[in-house]
Amino acid sequence: MVVRQDRRGTRVRAAFAGAMLVLLATGGLAKDRTVKPDELQIPGPDPGIELHLRHKLVRISSAEFHRPVMFVHGATFPASSTFDAALPDGRSFMEILAWWDPRPYYALDIRGYGGSTRPPAMSQPPEANPPFARAADAVRDIETAVDYVLKQSGGKKITLIGWSWGTTTTAAYAARHPDKVEKLILVSPVWLGVQPPANKGAYRTSTYESARAFAIAGIPKERVEEISPRASFDAWWAATLATDPEGSKQTPPVVRAPNGALQDFAELWALGKPNYDPAAIRAPTLLIVGEWDVVTPPLMAQTLYGQLVNASERRLVLLSEATHFMPIEKHRMRLIREVANFLQEQER
Repeated sequence: MVVRQDRRGTRVRAAFAGAMLVLLATGGLAKDRTVKPDELQIPGPDPGIELHLRHKLVRISSAEFHRPVMFVHGATFPASSTFDAALPDGRSFMEILAWWDPRPYYALDIRGYGGSTRPPAMSQPPEANPPFARAADAVRDIETAVDYVLKQSGGKKITLIGWSWGTTTTAAYAARHPDKVEKLILVSPVWLGVQPPANKGAYRTSTYESARAFAIAGIPKERVEEISPRASFDAWWAATLATDPEGSKQTPPVVRAPNGALQDFAELWALGKPNYDPAAIRAPTLLIVGEWDVVTPPLMAQTLYGQLVNASERRLVLLSEATHFMPIEKHRMRLIREVANFLQEQER
C-alpha cells in the first residue's frame, strides 16, 4: 500500500528496477567492486565521548556531494552492521544505494553502540549502574554528527534514515532542526503503544539465539527460512558481533546495548508521551512498515502518518511479506527501492 503516489514516482520505480537488473547482469555490484568504507571517529557532544561514523561514497558529482544521507540505528544493534553488512550476495543496503544514487552516505552509531564510545558501565555488571543513552542523548549525538557531515560536504541539509528506535531520534532531530533536514525516512516507525521488554540496569545483551528469535518474529513458521534465510542472518550477526569486541569474547558471545531506549519506552512512550511532536516536522517524510511487523505494527505507522500534518510531503508504504527486520530479509530490495525512489524525487 502506498498513500499518495504520483506518476513520476511510478516512473522512478520502473527506472530503478531496470537499472538494478542491468547492474546485476553486468556485475556492476559484484564483490570485486565493493566500495570500501571509511571508519571515522569524531568528537561527541560530551567529554570522553567519541562517535563512530561509517562513510561510503562512489563516483559522485560535485552537486550530489552536498546532499548527504545518514542512517541511525535502533535500540539494540548498531547502524554500521544493520545497514552495511554484506549479505551472501556480497552487497549491503548502503552499497546498493551508493551505486544507484551516488552521494555521501554515513551510518552513525550512538554512544554505547558499535564503534562509538562505550562508557565504563558497560564493562561492569548491568545492575551496577542505571540505564544510559536515552533519546535526549541520542539526539545530541545526531546533532553533532549532522554538523560534522554538513561541514564536510558543504551542504546545508541532510537526509536522515532511521530504523525502529532510530525513527524516534531522527524524527526528534527533524522536529528540532527543520532547517537542516532535506528528507526524513522512517523504517519500522515507533509510535505510541510500543511495549518495551522488562530490562533493568545500564545495558542488556543479545545472544545469537535471542537475536534470531527477534529477527523472525511475525514470519509464518513454515516460511521462516524463505523470508529470513539463515545465511543472510548469519552474515549480519557476524558483522554485528564484530562491532562489540568485549561482548564477542564472552561465552556465549553477545552484543551489548544500552538500556536508555527501553527506559524511554517505559517512562514516556508507554504512558502516551512521545519524545517529539510530529507536527513540528516540515521535511518530506516517508514511513515504511512491514505487514508482518509485530514490534512496530502497521497501525502504529498509520497513526503516526496522521500526525505529520505539516510535513511538506508524507507517504506511507506497507511492504508485503516483511517484518521489523526487513533490512536483511528476502525482500530487502523492495525496501531499498522505496528509499531510492524517495531520495531521488524532487518536490514540485
